[in-house]
Amino acid sequence: MRVALLGPVAWRTPPEHYGPWEQVVGVLADGLVEAGDDVTLFATGDSLTRAVLDAVVPHGYAEDPDLDGRVWEALHVAHVLERSGEFDVVHNHLDWLPLAFSHAFAAPMVTTIHGFSASGILPAYRRARSAYVSISDADRAPGLDYLATVHHGVDVALLPAGPGGDGLVSFGRIHPDKGTAEAIAIARRTGRRLVICGIVHDRDYFETEVAPHVDDEQVVFLGPVGPAERARVLGEAAVLLHPVAFDEPFGLSVVESMVCGTPVVAFRRGSMPEVVDEGVTGCLVSTVDEAVRAVDRAARLDRSGCRERAVARFGAARMVRDYREVYARVVASG
Repeated sequence: MRVALLGPVAWRTPPEHYGPWEQVVGVLADGLVEAGDDVTLFATGDSLTRAVLDAVVPHGYAEDPDLDGRVWEALHVAHVLERSGEFDVVHNHLDWLPLAFSHAFAAPMVTTIHGFSASGILPAYRRARSAYVSISDADRAPGLDYLATVHHGVDVALLPAGPGGDGLVSFGRIHPDKGTAEAIAIARRTGRRLVICGIVHDRDYFETEVAPHVDDEQVVFLGPVGPAERARVLGEAAVLLHPVAFDEPFGLSVVESMVCGTPVVAFRRGSMPEVVDEGVTGCLVSTVDEAVRAVDRAARLDRSGCRERAVARFGAARMVRDYREVYARVVASG
């Protein structure tokens, strides 16, 4: 099948540090090529892929203040629109903008909804000509007709089984939604060391709620980490803490941790009951107090069983199979 992957262009694909949408698109592109599909990835010009790369955006606009993201995303979409007749399906990973022009695309469109930035973008979804895929059953908007749910997949070769350890890890952007301050509180009450990784998304929150606790002994802040260091940090932890304060659409770091064999303690919000298998890959809780009590229980879970379950459920091969089925259904329906 001839597939056009319309990727995001805020960051390189795959990202060097942060960029969850870019990460998923990169894994999917390589997996589709391996499965025998003719794939063109529309992404930034510095992207790395096994697919054919086509780019009008030189590099991620989030990395360059001289690039206006609105302008370059529009140019990016216009370029894919111009070439859309060359493909059997266009798979949109760029949120609402391509949907505004979906009726002009010459090939049927599939849109993966990675999460809604605001309710104000919903009119573009309701008027578009596209099949919709959710990344979890929990992250579905009322009134939209979804073709399927496809959980994200990860490249398990980049996430080898880790030896574990005594410490805890918190992985994700530093923002109240991700519960970094709660992770610090949980770690302190368990007496375990905490390693925090992620971009600072909310500077005020970091300066007031996180930085004062960082002492490079009990609490360590590494900032954003790349793929190689990510696997090491996750694999050397006893437990990943994910005390989110919002309805998590999916949670890539949770899956990456489980694939490394490191169980998770996550707040029972959003997709977490879909992603975490209680008693196998982690423990679901509702409060900081419950999380403190769950840490030791999670740390005793079998790491090989955790990895085995996570690889089966969230390996790239499963994601690729699911999306190929979606493409076939969309093409068959005309």
